[in-house]
Amino acid sequence: MTKTKKTLKVTQIGSPIGREFDQRATLVGLGLNKMHRTRVLEDTPAVRGMITKVHHLVRVEDAA
Repeated sequence: MTKTKKTLKVTQIGSPIGREFDQRATLVGLGLNKMHRTRVLEDTPAVRGMITKVHHLVRVEDAA
């Protein structure tokens, strides 16, 4: 029996221009640095915390 890890599809929908430095750094930490870029990330508490910090700049979906 294999345990599959839950993943999230995170897409940047907001611009970091005019945002605080830590919000820009959080986007880069998520692998997002340009508009409409998408990354599939493992659903961990650390990633969830980063998403919470920039929730107004990203769209989150469950990855299949």
